[in-house]
Amino acid sequence: MAPVGGTAVQDHVALAEIELCGELIIAASAAHEERLSLESIDAVLKVAEERNASASRR
Repeated sequence: MAPVGGTAVQDHVALAEIELCGELIIAASAAHEERLSLESIDAVLKVAEERNASASRR
């Protein structure tokens, strides 16, 4: 239970993970196939974009 008085603490990592899970659920529900392919999962999670951003920072 959250403390009274509005002193909620946000875990930004947990919130980001929840958002990504939500994106995967939306993609899975809209997919025509029974399961998402690894490529589809990577596209939803923007894996290639993150890799490119990491590589350009080096």
